[in-house]
Amino acid sequence: MSERSVSRAKQEKRWYTVLAPEQFDRTELGETPADEPEKVYDRTIETTLGDLNNNASENNTKLTFKITDVGSDTAYTEFQKHSLTRDYLRSLVRRGASKIEAYVTVLTTDDYRVQVQPVAFTTKKADASQEKAIREQMVQMVEEAAAERTFEELIDGVVEGRLSSAIYGEAKTIYPLRRVEIQKATLEAHPEEVAEEEATAVDVDDEDVATSD
Repeated sequence: MSERSVSRAKQEKRWYTVLAPEQFDRTELGETPADEPEKVYDRTIETTLGDLNNNASENNTKLTFKITDVGSDTAYTEFQKHSLTRDYLRSLVRRGASKIEAYVTVLTTDDYRVQVQPVAFTTKKADASQEKAIREQMVQMVEEAAAERTFEELIDGVVEGRLSSAIYGEAKTIYPLRRVEIQKATLEAHPEEVAEEEATAVDVDDEDVATSD
C-alpha cells in the first residue's frame, strides 16, 4: 500500500465520542476511532468513579462500560463491571484479622443476572463459625437487595456504597468489623439471555421426561 493510500485510510476513520449510560449522567468517557460504525460495537471502556465524578478520592473504584449503540458521531454504552483496585483492597488487609469473601449470583427484578462479590474485614481474627455467619449474612443481603431492585437500582447501590453500608450495619453485630466493600459486581446476562437459558432448560427437562416414559 502506498503512503497516499495509508493516509487516505487514516483520514476515513471517524472519531466517536463515547458516553456513559444515562444512570451515570451520559458523562463523556473518551473517544474511539473506527472506519465503520459496526466496528465500534462491543468495545469496552474502563474508567474510574473518580474520573466520572471529578473526585480523586473515588479513583479506587473502576468501572467498565461496553458500547451497545452507535449514532453518527456518538457511541452509547451500558454498565459492564464495577471493581475495586487491588492496591485499595490490599490496603484494607490487616495481620491478625479476618478477610471474609462471598460470591453471589442474583437476578434483579427486571431479570438481569449479576454476580456480586462482597468482602468484609474484621477488626481482629474471627473464628470459623463467625466467618461463616458473616458470609451468610452478606449473601442474604445481596440476594434481598436484588429481589427488590432493578438492575440500575442495584448497580447504583453498589457504586454509591449503600449496599456495603447496609451489610456492614447488620454483619457487625455478629463480630466487630472494620469495613465492608463490594469488591466486584459484573453483569453476566441480559433479560433476553436469561429467558433463552430458561427456555432451553425447560426443553431439556421435557426431553428427560419423554425418555423416561
